[in-house]
Amino acid sequence: MKNLMMAIAALLAFAVSPAQAAGKLSIYHWFEYIPQELLDKFSREFDVEVTMDTYDSNESLLAALKAGALGDYDVAVPGDYMVKILNQEGMLDTIGQNELSNRGNILPQWVDVDFDPGRKHSIPYQWGSTGFSVNRNIYQGDINTTAMIFDPPAELKGKINVLDTSGETLTLASIHLGIPQCTQDRDQLKKLDALVQGAKQHWASFNSDGAKDVLVSGDAAVGMIWNGFGAKAREEGAPIEYAFPKEGYIVWMDNVVLLKDAPNRANAIKFMDFLLRPENAAAVTNYARYTAGVKGVEAHLDPALAKSPEQNPPAGQKGFFVEACDAETQPLYDRIWTRLKQ
Repeated sequence: MKNLMMAIAALLAFAVSPAQAAGKLSIYHWFEYIPQELLDKFSREFDVEVTMDTYDSNESLLAALKAGALGDYDVAVPGDYMVKILNQEGMLDTIGQNELSNRGNILPQWVDVDFDPGRKHSIPYQWGSTGFSVNRNIYQGDINTTAMIFDPPAELKGKINVLDTSGETLTLASIHLGIPQCTQDRDQLKKLDALVQGAKQHWASFNSDGAKDVLVSGDAAVGMIWNGFGAKAREEGAPIEYAFPKEGYIVWMDNVVLLKDAPNRANAIKFMDFLLRPENAAAVTNYARYTAGVKGVEAHLDPALAKSPEQNPPAGQKGFFVEACDAETQPLYDRIWTRLKQ
């Protein structure tokens, strides 16, 4: 009788306990880059418990995975050049050709990309540009030059925030100088080092996750920033204008990758397929203010996005993707960055 009563009690306890999700999904993502409502939607639809940790740069993502986080997460959201690096490091799993039912929704220009030919390891997430925004209450002159960061006018000296990421900050410096990325030329590397070391005296901070906040608060009068983050800062009241420098600006695409040793691989595939639905890709765009790489999003987008100045570069302005340097060249740039951050 005692055993029978214990069994009944256990059944009653199970009946009144909260329902547990049938599966899990662990995401490693950029900060402030996906609406919680979309994660909740996925969780409800597939009965999956979603957890997410965040990072503030591609380099931080790589460092964490190298330090032992690989195997803790199912998917991550690296930029274009970092997809290539992660694959070279053996950190990505391969997506089967028929595993994603919505693969056909990828826009043609983003299907066969040089950082992941044939999309064997990734799907497009969002794409945009990296430039800088300038407080127009403080400076009214021409802002469409990278000199705003590297040789600023007197009004802006000491009031500049740069992104805490070597990939984009050193690439923008290379664009300013008109030298190749990933160069091994000693003279060019000396010029690059001298430029950023000389400009550092005019910079107030290295800040990525707070790049929007320092513009909204007025703590920075100029800030390197991603275009969608810049749009958010403007919408929150910052009196800023996003620049498209005549020397050029950075173009990027973030991507969802399937990580090697993903503990919940089947749910990772479901999540990637979920993000390829137009209404879900559009939900990310409406939240983050960038651009989707998926067909059919237009009907679901906030109409204000079409008129956003951050979304509409002037005709003729050149954009450059960040290049992934080879194993011999990257340490040269790492040394410049380490010296810059000292």
